[in-house]
Amino acid sequence: MSTRTITLRDTVPGRRRDVNKLPWGSPAVYFIALVIIALMLGPVLYIIIGGFRTNSEITVDPSGLPVSWNPQNYIDVLTSGLFWTEVMNSTIVALTTTIGAVALGLMASYVIARYSFAGRGALYALFAAGLMFPITVAITPLYIVVRNLGLMNTLPGVILPQIAFALPTTIIILVPFLRAIPDEIQEAAYIDGCGRLSFFWRMVLPLAVPGVITVGILAFIGSWNGYLLPLFILNDEAQFTLPLGVQAFSSQYSVDTAKVLAFTSLSMLPALVFFSLFERRIVGGLTGAVKG
Repeated sequence: MSTRTITLRDTVPGRRRDVNKLPWGSPAVYFIALVIIALMLGPVLYIIIGGFRTNSEITVDPSGLPVSWNPQNYIDVLTSGLFWTEVMNSTIVALTTTIGAVALGLMASYVIARYSFAGRGALYALFAAGLMFPITVAITPLYIVVRNLGLMNTLPGVILPQIAFALPTTIIILVPFLRAIPDEIQEAAYIDGCGRLSFFWRMVLPLAVPGVITVGILAFIGSWNGYLLPLFILNDEAQFTLPLGVQAFSSQYSVDTAKVLAFTSLSMLPALVFFSLFERRIVGGLTGAVKG
């Protein structure tokens, strides 16, 4: 009695398994990915490790590892009141910008996504065009407006423009989320006596949570890393945010390279940790926006 060897060609016509193909993909792809990761993380690791070195070690061997890991530079920065003042200023600016951008963006997105009115498409296109309008182009008019409003050298003078520049991204991401809500849900809510505002609070907000989290994270990180606008608006060192604090600290301690590296690494760590913790939320929110 003869036996027959069943191959993939017998079960699936026209297809044949390539036995030489690696199950985990090509090694070249992993090599290129590792090179890109090294190029991205290399400068960050250099700054963090440099904070544990002395100035003499950096002068003799700029790319070497610490001879003895010295945390004194980080201790000096963490025990200085100026650093924590700048952390507090950055936190206030970032949180207020995030809350304002998400609140205003969600309300505007709800109107654009759920209501039909003349000029709706033009209004949406206007916000989309805002993505191509960098703050660098508007910095001079913004400076004049903030000065005329009497908000120079104040945190609100930084917060209000940052909310405005965060709105285009917020609206572009949230509108697809709100459009994806079935009309049947809205009709059923109206039949049950749910008004427009009640429908917004009870139905729209819970369903749009992934998009809200995504735009909130993007607005927070963008505000935390903002440099150009605070540079023009803030003059008092007590009002400086962390990006401005790094620049001022680098100028003041230009000869103390190790301490500058320690200050810089501590300044960028909050944004790195925040982004790493919520990276999946960002990707999930953007995926939902594209599907919507």
